[in-house]
Amino acid sequence: MQLQTEAKPYDTINVTPMLDLAYVLLVVFILMTTASVQGIAIALPKPSAKPPTEQHEVHVLKVESDGTLRLDGSPRSPEALRSDLQAIKARDPGASIVLQGDGRTAYERVVAMIDLVNASGLSLSVATGRIGF
Repeated sequence: MQLQTEAKPYDTINVTPMLDLAYVLLVVFILMTTASVQGIAIALPKPSAKPPTEQHEVHVLKVESDGTLRLDGSPRSPEALRSDLQAIKARDPGASIVLQGDGRTAYERVVAMIDLVNASGLSLSVATGRIGF
């Protein structure tokens, strides 16, 4: 029995440990790069110490799915609504109208109400969710 004493040279190099190290370095680089990005710097307005002293009327104009108009819960025709908006403007020029449209309402009906409120000169807000008025 004869022992082999001569070492056979390797034909290939095992690169698995080197790839493992490269992947770990890549992950560390990605984490450090994203951690250093803090976002966009913006200057936010500072709150005033005094609460607003002016109190203005807020009215809710709802457009139902069938096209029915309701101002503060009362049904209105477009002509009656126009005169009501003018009366609100005469009573309180700083009054606001919150427009609430049903999800099944025709888009053109809501746009017509936006135009009507803008023509009256009142401040307009559009409610995007359910409000409890």
